[in-house]
Amino acid sequence: MLRDRKFLFLLTAVLIVVTMEVLSLLGYHLPMPWAPIVFGAFILAVGWQVLWKGLQALVKLRFSSINLLMVIAVIGAFYLGEYPEAAVVITLYALGEKLEDIGIERSKSALDRLVSSMPKTVVLKDGGADMPIDQVPVGSLIVVKPGDMVPLDGVVVSGQSAVDEATITGEPLPKDKRADDTVYGGTLNKHGVLEVRTTKAYKDTTLTRIVQLTFQAQANRSDTQKFIEQFARIYTPSILIIAVALVVVPVLLLGRPLDIWLQQAITILVIACPCALVISTPVAIYSAIGNAGAHGAVVKGGKYLEALASLKVIGLDKTRTLTSGRPVVSDVVPFGEVSEEELLACAAGAEAFSEHPLAQAIVEKSKERGYTPHQVKGFSSAMGKGIQAECMVCDHDDILIGKLAFITAHRKAQAEAVRTVEELEKEGKTAVVVSFSDQVAGVLGLTDAIKPESVVSIADMKAADLVPVMLTGDNQLAANNVSQAVGIKRAYGGLLPEDKAALIADLQRSMGPTAHVGDGVNDAPALATATVGIAMGALGSDTAIETAHVALMNDDLRTIPYLVRLARTTLRRIRINTTLAVLVKFTFLVLALFGRSHLVLAIAADVGVTLIVILTSLQLLRWGGRPSISKP
Repeated sequence: MLRDRKFLFLLTAVLIVVTMEVLSLLGYHLPMPWAPIVFGAFILAVGWQVLWKGLQALVKLRFSSINLLMVIAVIGAFYLGEYPEAAVVITLYALGEKLEDIGIERSKSALDRLVSSMPKTVVLKDGGADMPIDQVPVGSLIVVKPGDMVPLDGVVVSGQSAVDEATITGEPLPKDKRADDTVYGGTLNKHGVLEVRTTKAYKDTTLTRIVQLTFQAQANRSDTQKFIEQFARIYTPSILIIAVALVVVPVLLLGRPLDIWLQQAITILVIACPCALVISTPVAIYSAIGNAGAHGAVVKGGKYLEALASLKVIGLDKTRTLTSGRPVVSDVVPFGEVSEEELLACAAGAEAFSEHPLAQAIVEKSKERGYTPHQVKGFSSAMGKGIQAECMVCDHDDILIGKLAFITAHRKAQAEAVRTVEELEKEGKTAVVVSFSDQVAGVLGLTDAIKPESVVSIADMKAADLVPVMLTGDNQLAANNVSQAVGIKRAYGGLLPEDKAALIADLQRSMGPTAHVGDGVNDAPALATATVGIAMGALGSDTAIETAHVALMNDDLRTIPYLVRLARTTLRRIRINTTLAVLVKFTFLVLALFGRSHLVLAIAADVGVTLIVILTSLQLLRWGGRPSISKP
């Protein structure tokens, strides 16, 4: 903001005119004929756009224009010789308009950083040449290396890999991809090299659509802002009529002096100018939106910020919202004389050769427990089923690791192993069976890792008088396990996308305004139905991002209660500012109608109220209200 030359120019102009006004009140004036020349030049330099718009409104007979009121007030002040007052009025109004623009620019800063981090070029298959991503035609053959983001939607032509596409489907585990499989822009290629035939252009990708939607935020004005703008359309011509009547009636009908009553009419125009009233809402709204952007959240307009303040219920998807979408080993169940160390170390040694996320989770668990993975030989894998190897430490000639069906296809599984697998699966976990020689040595249970901040976030929501509710497509047992772990009392599992939307509608009817938080296509109906739809993740599904009203670019649930508190603070600030502006203006209007007001006092009051409104609204840019709770 401080780097904006126009803002610095206007801020300097305000300091100059306020200083000149104070000197005028103390009896120090510029000598004639320099006063009208200096202040006239100053007004044209600062507010020529406002004056030009006002004159255009006069030509078109648009008497509801605030710019027209500015023109009349400046002309009247010049007629009465109140040159500093004319400069103060026009400068403050020009500064208020600039502050609205600054708020919008600040709200886009998070997006700009995200867009700058995206790949700018795509590697083409033919010749390996790099091409700018926005110039890649549909049907091009591109190369996606391990660890790279899939830049555009397309179909795999050759190669095999695991692709993390939870941003699209909501599934926690990466999907195996091979020829003829579809991949989506914004998903992450975890392992092998893929050759992809593109099916969409860059303008249709996730982040492009995020930018387009966010830049439309200015059109989504809050209900409060719409009301004040509609009020100003009626208020402005009404004040003009009163000002004209205040001159015509006393002067023409009662024979009173023109200058005295003209001064009262100009006083009314000056004090009635709804600068503070009109500025209070947009500056506060856009300052808050800029604050949200600095904390990693894109709010797509003032009406959604206002809706955040009214929320009573937060509906949350499970995968990649409360959980990370990354598998971890949660259960280690050895059988017979097999120890936990032997089970984990042997399994980790074999899985070390695999690039599958479940295999990596097993290796990480072994190291976490302090067990060095055993050396193995004769490694082989069956895609999507399991692996086979021979341990060189424990002398297990034949290790099989995989799904129960893969194990039972080669050897017998004891009843205890089958029962353990069934129990784990009922809890929504993935069961990996480990078999040594002719028996099942143990079962490993894997689950989606709960995000470290989830417990704190849920507690903070409750402290902010919000009711968290889980809605997930996973089975009810899995929903219960996660909800209990993070502190959510109400959890609904086994929901299809339409079921989520229906449940959100029920919560709205029974409990009040309800938000829904999700990241995938399956969340889009619920996001659209909710009072506020909140899309998780900078790389969430394009459908979810487009449907949602708020996009969390930082993937951090703690941002949600922060946004709610910020929105509530913003609305309180708007109400206080609006009430102050109306009271001051009403007081001086009454005084002017009885001939008791004075232009200098009116200017002082208008300047004071407007500055208070601007400064208190701008404080929202740096508002950093502490969370209601700091630890679980």
